[in-house]
Amino acid sequence: MNSPPDEATRVLMEAAHEHAVRALGLTCAGPLVWGFAGFTLGRRSGPYWLRVSRSAKANAGRKPGEGLVGASVLVPRDVPRPAVHGVHDWVEGEYAFEAELLDLVPHPVVSPQRPDLVRDPALPDQWWTLLHRSLARLAEAEGAKETVRDTWIARAFPQFLGIPAPNAVERVTGHGDLHWGNVTGMPLTLLDWERWGRVPVGYDPGLLHAYSLLVPSVARRIRAEFAAVLDSPAGRIGELAALAELLQAVARGFYTDLAPHLMAHARALTGAQPPVAATAEVTV
Repeated sequence: MNSPPDEATRVLMEAAHEHAVRALGLTCAGPLVWGFAGFTLGRRSGPYWLRVSRSAKANAGRKPGEGLVGASVLVPRDVPRPAVHGVHDWVEGEYAFEAELLDLVPHPVVSPQRPDLVRDPALPDQWWTLLHRSLARLAEAEGAKETVRDTWIARAFPQFLGIPAPNAVERVTGHGDLHWGNVTGMPLTLLDWERWGRVPVGYDPGLLHAYSLLVPSVARRIRAEFAAVLDSPAGRIGELAALAELLQAVARGFYTDLAPHLMAHARALTGAQPPVAATAEVTV
């Protein structure tokens, strides 16, 4: 989906991936697959996928219940996702590394090159039924962290939407990063569980809808499928949180072709013009 941002990152992450291969006694083959900004690197190992991620040394240590390892314990098994078959974590220099050996997902993601849609993938009704069921089952799980924090919402709504922050945010357990590069076609599989946890009601479908605005037929399908939550007062707040997050990314230079659609949709929901020229200093 991505390329390494520079030569130093390429060398660092390829060495880290080789370290994990040796530590777990694996043999990997096939192309290397880079995540955003070179923070993750994955490769096939037989029927498995070895994924290595890096963060600052200060963040070393998996937090109980978080990430894909936490999801493997807390999320119902019928929510489709890769199973975890092994982990190996270490610290080297200024970085902490986490390696996970996962099921290889043989069917492709809906959008392999970018998180938003540029064409209608013509997903069957069964896919939408599975997505509904998966999010409903996920909502029953105990989320171990608050994703999209209230403190961020308090600053981001005025800064990126031009409206006051809500007095209260109703939450549900969700995926937290539901975009078209993290879902496969049939059979549906949900990938990249780093952000799962307690999200604002409506945030997951609101995020997927925002990433679909370049393809109106899919955006309409999402609004129809999730109307009950998106049209509720709590769900509207969650959808606005998703829009604020993407407008923050716009202010940082991302999603230039999606930006006018995000701004138009935010304006339609709030009646306010998003002040996207504001400096994007707040973080999720």
